[in-house]
Amino acid sequence: SLTVSLPAALQPHQPFQIIVRYTTADGPAIWWLDPELTYGNAKPFVFTQGHSVCNRSFFPCFDTPAVKCTYSATVKAPAGIQVLMSATQSSYLEEEGVYQFYMEYPVPAYLVALVAGDLIHADIGPRSRVWAEPCLLPTAISKLSGIVERWLTAAESLYGPYIWGRYDIVFLPPSFPIVAMENPCLTFIISSILESDEFLIIDVIHEVAHSWFGNAVTNATWEEMWLSEGLATYAQRRITTETYGAAFTCLETAFRLDALHRQMKLLGEDNPVSKLQVKLEPGVNPSNLMNLFTYEKGYCFVYYLSQLCGDPRHFDSFLRAYIEKYKFTSVVAQDLLDSFLNFFPELKEQCVESKAGLEFERWLNATGPPLAEPDLSQGSSLTRPVETLFKLWTTEPLDSVAAASSVDLTKWRTFQTVLFLDRLLDGSPLPHEVIKKLSECYSSQLDSMNAEIRIRWLQIVVRNDYYPDLYKVRRFLENQMSRMYTIPLYEDLCTGTLKSFALEIFYQTQNQLHPNLRKTIQQILSQGLNPLPAIDTTAVTTDTPAMVLEDKVSEATNGAISLRDVNVSA
Repeated sequence: SLTVSLPAALQPHQPFQIIVRYTTADGPAIWWLDPELTYGNAKPFVFTQGHSVCNRSFFPCFDTPAVKCTYSATVKAPAGIQVLMSATQSSYLEEEGVYQFYMEYPVPAYLVALVAGDLIHADIGPRSRVWAEPCLLPTAISKLSGIVERWLTAAESLYGPYIWGRYDIVFLPPSFPIVAMENPCLTFIISSILESDEFLIIDVIHEVAHSWFGNAVTNATWEEMWLSEGLATYAQRRITTETYGAAFTCLETAFRLDALHRQMKLLGEDNPVSKLQVKLEPGVNPSNLMNLFTYEKGYCFVYYLSQLCGDPRHFDSFLRAYIEKYKFTSVVAQDLLDSFLNFFPELKEQCVESKAGLEFERWLNATGPPLAEPDLSQGSSLTRPVETLFKLWTTEPLDSVAAASSVDLTKWRTFQTVLFLDRLLDGSPLPHEVIKKLSECYSSQLDSMNAEIRIRWLQIVVRNDYYPDLYKVRRFLENQMSRMYTIPLYEDLCTGTLKSFALEIFYQTQNQLHPNLRKTIQQILSQGLNPLPAIDTTAVTTDTPAMVLEDKVSEATNGAISLRDVNVSA
């Protein structure tokens, strides 16, 4: 911490300036990548990830969301390295290799972000461009050209003008530790998600929604992150309803609420982290408090408030007024709820805040699942086939294989397939006959699908010790460098009887992983054992892992659940 003593002669309210000269070492906010950890393998890369309190290792700051300020930055970079920041204005002096940035609106410290590397851009709309490594740019253009403006326009029709000027997107290498981050003017998103169209749509729209909820109006304390995430999730679903219809929105919501209940079973209904107003203990990283409750229980509360109004368009009007009143400031839950009741005096007269069993105070401070969940019947045309197919595979005796095998999953939406696979995953281990028939029916179909689908099938393979498809697990891990597609599989491999197999893959692939990810996987592999020795991977044979460590069964951890279901976006 830094303490500054002010001159005694300083008059009250007299402006003053403090200059701090500093250097930074390696810290949690700054991620340096060698060229080998990028897609192009051509140039080094660096990015920052400030949420929630990491930016204190990037620059001196009041690292709390309660404090907002403008900022300017000067960045010098070698020729051929493109530098970007989350700023409204930028310029480049080519002869000096110097970039200048300025954010004209006040933002909390965690939204100051920088990225530099082999990046090129293309315009994808009147106020949007996409940045990516040269080998990825054509894919990014094909996925997003034209539709980002459609999302921004839909959001503006709901919540008022987009105040940040530009909305650009930069795709980062797979070492990016989360899926997406809502840095103003410049959304950061992991390149790995490009192959999963529906997840890409949802993740980018969620970050668009943060432009109003989280960036313009911010939670004042880390104990109330639902004020940003719950409202952004609600706004995201209003935008998807406007642009893709209610059925698609209900399907995505069903998928997320399934994940919420899965986490509830793991944690227990009395776990304090399931509160919306969760207590932040001294010394705890606020990011550890982010979980599905922050997003989905927060969403359910906001949805409940919208239902009290009778018409979601009336609630949209309230949210526009809320943004206008509090933009560029930070708020607490009481600010939101007081504004809500003042905007709808008839609801205040009805004392809706004290309705038995649904009290606002109970929503905020009770542990357990949401007190009420949305009606998702408008999505039944998409969710009912999932429920029917799941029932065919899990009802004994298994005499409906013919009917089940006739279902062509390639015709399904991604969210239908992952919902189906997640439910099979929840029921694992399955009877051997079932997993064998599932593989015969679907394995070849799933091979050609995106990584969000494939990882779920491979987790089912691992949790059921289905050896005929294990080679697909190896092939998948040999080609993945992202936390979200590696950690869940390593967790499952080490929970069961396949730790030797996991070790073998890790020793063969560790050099392609970021050091932070490598360390995490080593910790997973070492659970209950002596620390892993450092091994020269050039000398490793397929027998080495079995000789190094005796295979042991460790206790199940929650890592696969938290990574797969929670860090959807920041």
